[in-house]
Amino acid sequence: MSKAITALFLLLFGVSLFGLSDAQLVKRADKELLGKTKSDIFRAYNDYKNLYLRAVMNQNEALKIKALRGIVKSGEKLHIDVSTYKRELIECTPKKYCKPKPKLNKPSKEIKKVKLKATNKLRRIYWREGRLVLRFSHRIRNYQVNYFKLYNAKKDEYKYIFDIEASMLTRSQSLVKPGIESIKLAQYKPNILRLVIKNNSVVRVRFKIDKNELVINAKPTRKYLAKRSLKKTKNSKISKSKKELYTKSKIIVIDAGHGGKDPGASGYRGYREKRVVLGIAKYLREYLKKRGYKVYMTRSGDYFIRLRDRTRFANKKRADLFISIHANASKNKKAKGIETYFLSPSRSSRAKRVAAMENKVDIEDMNYYAKQSFLSFLNNHKIIASNKLAIDLQQGILLELHKHYKGVVDAGVREGPFWVLVGAQMPAVLIEVGFITNPFEAKHLVSKRYQQHLAKGIADGVERYFIKNR
Repeated sequence: MSKAITALFLLLFGVSLFGLSDAQLVKRADKELLGKTKSDIFRAYNDYKNLYLRAVMNQNEALKIKALRGIVKSGEKLHIDVSTYKRELIECTPKKYCKPKPKLNKPSKEIKKVKLKATNKLRRIYWREGRLVLRFSHRIRNYQVNYFKLYNAKKDEYKYIFDIEASMLTRSQSLVKPGIESIKLAQYKPNILRLVIKNNSVVRVRFKIDKNELVINAKPTRKYLAKRSLKKTKNSKISKSKKELYTKSKIIVIDAGHGGKDPGASGYRGYREKRVVLGIAKYLREYLKKRGYKVYMTRSGDYFIRLRDRTRFANKKRADLFISIHANASKNKKAKGIETYFLSPSRSSRAKRVAAMENKVDIEDMNYYAKQSFLSFLNNHKIIASNKLAIDLQQGILLELHKHYKGVVDAGVREGPFWVLVGAQMPAVLIEVGFITNPFEAKHLVSKRYQQHLAKGIADGVERYFIKNR
């Protein structure tokens, strides 16, 4: 069934997008790139991206290189981050004129091994009852996990390391657990995923392998004590001024879900999703403005906006981030948790259920989005950036709420086919701030104090994302 749907997507996509020949589209894009206005260059950028998609689907390497060069040139003129395309261009560009080096023989052997081994992929990372869970696409065997410890006496630093035979979508991720200095996950080698737990005191680490899950229980023996920086005063003033200049250049669009004729979910005691999320969005706007960001809202009152117009608004404002805020709902009143989604053709039944609920009002837009969603799914760079943003926002929210409230549940970062995120030309996420149908969470969600803490957590996550991705 999924293959048939993919084939249909390709057919629909090909008929509309490929009206022009390769040569005609290249000629048009090259001409637009020489234009004097930003709109000309932006049209060129989109044409080059369309050429790139065509090249990928037709496996046309020469066209792919032309398209990548165009994306990089036009993207740099528009101040769009095209670093991923740059790297791909370097990898694609023929290297036959370079002098061969004898050292290159070793990596080629490793690459052959990787093709055989790196079949298992990391699907999800989340916290479950205080334990870190890594879920993979296939069953994990004991021999595929190598666990060891390191101690640096000079730094008085403990490291607990897991090397796992697998690969992941993003390059690196940072996780947060109170009492532990840092938890980092990265692709150490093409076929080895490395998780490092670092602390300045002993951590009791236990783990078990349960089918396709690696479950890690890490308990610090004492709270992590942050090391005081010796360089303050002048340096702190300089870094603060640099930060202010940096944040002033960033534009963020906040989207309060639903509104007007679309009330969203109706929950405990008749609480309405559209009112709750608007309150959180307004607090978030204030926090971000105070930190120097330029902020726009898709709606600041109780009125309806079509899904396609929300991302269109963000694109028009040339936003750096798009954050859509929603509240979850379920027939099961015990369902709870905060989760953050990024756009991807998810296979998860939970993601599909949530997406169906959020998408239902603008169901007529699906024909319009058929092509747009396919474009977005193929834009690997945007998926990766959105995944990173989702992780940082989820961490920011949890860190802030755990300081003030008990019983806050981390439902994780997930992929989901949300129409409101389709078409966004910047990293875009959808936050489900909790279940409005759960009595415990609903009481929190309508509380102004809770909304303020939640908004602060999102703002902290935004800061963390920009610091990591400068």
